[in-house]
Amino acid sequence: MSIANTFAGQFLIAMPSLAEPPFARGVAFLCQHGEDGAVGLLINQISEYRLGDVLAQMKLPCEDPEVADYPVLIGGPVQQERGFVLHREHGHWDSSYRINDDWSVTTSRDILVAMARGDGPRRAVVTLGYAGWEAGQLEQEVMENAWLTTRADEHIVFDTPIEERWFAATRKMGVRDPSQLAGYAGHA
Repeated sequence: MSIANTFAGQFLIAMPSLAEPPFARGVAFLCQHGEDGAVGLLINQISEYRLGDVLAQMKLPCEDPEVADYPVLIGGPVQQERGFVLHREHGHWDSSYRINDDWSVTTSRDILVAMARGDGPRRAVVTLGYAGWEAGQLEQEVMENAWLTTRADEHIVFDTPIEERWFAATRKMGVRDPSQLAGYAGHA
């Protein structure tokens, strides 16, 4: 698969027909996409945890109440015990994957240590778990009209309230009334 044919760095926006949790009205940020499959993080499914809860469980001190109150999202149904940090500043973290020129995802403890100290990425999304697709599965789901795709938008990721991200992403696609989205695919 050529780089031009990849969905990495794009949003997947769940169509209304995709009703099973956690994907119902989901917006996933695609971190990797290639011949072997795809990996993404849901950016609009809130978990019961705050970052302070996660840091305390990892025995990491956090004195900043704003950082401690940062929401932790459900990144997807796979490995929900594992944390992922989606961010724009690439940095030099132990286990960081550069998605493209603009975005990185980091899974190592050192980024959380830095965030707890107040010197991590200025803006980040923290998730537990990820969404994964086997080879060809995501392409099939897109062809079956389960997902819309569009370039990721940092305003939606960082500035839009979590509960409004699906609506914001559909509006980015030019859909003013998401109830008008058809639950079937048309092929000309």
